[in-house]
Amino acid sequence: MKRWYVVQVYAGYEQAAKIDIEKRIQAEGMQDFFGEILVPSAKSKPMFMVDDSADQQLFPGYILAEMEMTPESLRVVTASIRVLRFLGGKNPEPISQKEIDRIVSQVKGEVAVEITREEFSLGSEVDIVEGPFAGFVGIIDSVDYNNEKLTVMVSIFGRMTPVELGFHQIKR
Repeated sequence: MKRWYVVQVYAGYEQAAKIDIEKRIQAEGMQDFFGEILVPSAKSKPMFMVDDSADQQLFPGYILAEMEMTPESLRVVTASIRVLRFLGGKNPEPISQKEIDRIVSQVKGEVAVEITREEFSLGSEVDIVEGPFAGFVGIIDSVDYNNEKLTVMVSIFGRMTPVELGFHQIKR
């Protein structure tokens, strides 16, 4: 049964690795063991530039291979000079169908992928402009881009205290 596996390749050579693997499959006559080889990328729409869209690599350095895992099929993929390894080492585990469905929907454009231009550096100073700590100055301790939250260390009564803030509550 064909399942999806994650293959680590040299970053920037995902498309070349895909082409090389497909050529090897043809040369070895192993088409029955393989399905699709996928370079997960999607059209992304930068937040501040409405007309511009770019092909955004979802997982730089990785490709997905739909295949029946046999020693021969494993060898065909790992024989490519651009392939580093399968995730999972000598006994790769397939990824779930739910995860594959999510990735394929991003590739097809059914799920939007946004590029955020806001970058925060750990250890940099920020001014808190909103909320109960407005007027304080803090130091960025951690950043959660998914939830648009920061943990900022603020000096309260002479002690550094972590405060969780939204991106909109600070100014650099």
